[in-house]
Amino acid sequence: MNYLNTQLHVDGRWQDAEDGRTQAVLNPATDQEIGQVAYAGTADLDRALAAAQGGFERWRSMTASERARIMHDAASSLRSQVDATSRHLTLEQGKPLAEARAECLAAADIIDWFAEEGLRIYGRIVPSRTSLSVRQMVVKDPVGPVAAFSPWNFPINQTVRKVSAALASGCSILVKAPEETPASPAALIRAFVDAGIPPGVLGLVYGNPAEISRHLIASPVIRKITFTGSTPVGKQLAGLAGQHMKRVTMELGGHAPVIICEDADIDLAVRTVGAAKFRNAGQVCISPTRFLVHESVHRNFVCALASYAGSLKVGDGLALDTNMGPLANGRRLDAMALFTEDAIHAGAEIVAGGKRIGKTGNFWQPTVIDNVPTSAAIFNDEPFGPIAAVRPFCRLEDAIAEANRLPFGLAGYAFTNSLKNSDLLARNLEIGMLWINMAAATSAEMPFGGVKDSGFGSEGGPEALDQYLNVRAITIANV
Repeated sequence: MNYLNTQLHVDGRWQDAEDGRTQAVLNPATDQEIGQVAYAGTADLDRALAAAQGGFERWRSMTASERARIMHDAASSLRSQVDATSRHLTLEQGKPLAEARAECLAAADIIDWFAEEGLRIYGRIVPSRTSLSVRQMVVKDPVGPVAAFSPWNFPINQTVRKVSAALASGCSILVKAPEETPASPAALIRAFVDAGIPPGVLGLVYGNPAEISRHLIASPVIRKITFTGSTPVGKQLAGLAGQHMKRVTMELGGHAPVIICEDADIDLAVRTVGAAKFRNAGQVCISPTRFLVHESVHRNFVCALASYAGSLKVGDGLALDTNMGPLANGRRLDAMALFTEDAIHAGAEIVAGGKRIGKTGNFWQPTVIDNVPTSAAIFNDEPFGPIAAVRPFCRLEDAIAEANRLPFGLAGYAFTNSLKNSDLLARNLEIGMLWINMAAATSAEMPFGGVKDSGFGSEGGPEALDQYLNVRAITIANV
């Protein structure tokens, strides 16, 4: 198996927690312990904060091209270790090996893109209204050391967006990575270390999430917070940051609507959203969850989606023929059972799946539930699992209203062959990312983030760098 225990990375060194504490790491496919992760205490965090301050002074003093060279080298290092890293990711998180490999390679691409974008952080000269002897400048400076909190469902992908944007902007960054999936984000950090990043510029800790967040956010060293996770926790962290006047980027929960219009290509829709729905066992913040289907194509769509779900091979992510791996933990299994029971009680119909698989590991059948009333829990709370909830609609305006009913606004999907419908959807859906007639395309150069309760700010595109920069106005009179 060759799964390694994971240490903290502080001031350029890999080290155990000062008090020696660790936490077990479990394989969600077998329920077996596969390793240990170091559990940071206050003393470890204080050392990491001091290192981040020193690292920031060193990193900001380097040229953008010097920083870009190290980032490009880190991307190359990550690609060279893709086989081992993706295997560790599958062992600790459960997703199929092909998905883990794709996550690793996408992370390398994200590093490369941000390295180049960091070369284009420009200020500007603004002509004075009053005198040619007055020079007006707008400059952009890195905000300072960053505290980043990343989740277990995409422990490399969500960490690399934060790290790459911070580093490209000239900031140091201290990552609090997930204890459930520690080895894969550690491999990401190791790629930067191997590339020669100076000590203190990039730190890594694990431990009690509430204790670490309180300590880091309150520290005067930290000047910005970036978090990916649930909306309730995001609101708590944003509140803590607000007490200290620190800026935040929040990529929070979603409940993505899928609108299937009467003129949609049903085969395309089923192939596209079927793959997206059951990717990573539905544990994806932009996973399609609420399926709103025009009544004229409703029955055909449901039958086709149920057939797709039934065709998937569920099993250990290391098996080459696995299409969907386990859920992350037993709590997710309990949540799927509750969502399913509640929908049935509300009058919905199970047309595919709906049950746990076996007694070992956290496996759940790919599930399709039809005719789900809007009062059911699954149409109001993000399932974060392999359940597709479907209900018909009559008018497109009604589907849009239902899509906008919830406070979430992260991602959404639609299928139509009508330019009129596409325009209506684009203008009226209250979501940060919309894909029409296609799967989600989350490239580094495009914004990544939500609106309403689904977050604040972007973790993609040039907009991501803005979150890590101070903009200052400087006026000089030549006398």
